[in-house]
Amino acid sequence: MPESGEQRLYFLLQRAAHQLRVDADRRCLAEVGITTAQLGALFAIEANPGTTQQRLAHTLGQRESAITTLVGRLTTAGLVSKSAHPEQHRAVVLELTKKGAKALTDVRPEMEDFNANLRATLGSDFDRVTTALGKIADTYGR
Repeated sequence: MPESGEQRLYFLLQRAAHQLRVDADRRCLAEVGITTAQLGALFAIEANPGTTQQRLAHTLGQRESAITTLVGRLTTAGLVSKSAHPEQHRAVVLELTKKGAKALTDVRPEMEDFNANLRATLGSDFDRVTTALGKIADTYGR
C-alpha cells in the first residue's frame, strides 16, 4: 500500500529538519565553533538578557536538565556568564559575555547566507512555507 501524503509529510519534515540542522551546524562550527543548539541559546539570551535557565528551557522548548548541560558548555566556552538571581534562591541569571556577543556577530553573515539559500531553494513558496511551519510549531508547541 503506497504511503499517503499525510504519512509522508511527517517523514519529509523530519528529513528536511535533519539535513538543515547538519548544514547549519557545519557552518556554525566552521565559523565560530558552536552548534545550532548553542546558537539558539545565545540568540535567546541576547533577546532576553538576565533570563533564567528555567525561562531559557521554556523559550527553547527543552527540558531543564538539557538546558543545564547546554548552559554548562556555553559557560565553559566563555560565551555565557551565570550569576545568582537576586530574588529566586535556586535560580541563576544568564548573560552573554563579550565573547558570546562576538560569536553572534561573527556568525550572523553565515546564517544570513544559509537563509538566503533557503529562500532561493523555495522561491515564491518561501513565505507560504514559513507561515505553514509557524502554524505547525504553534499548534504542536503547546
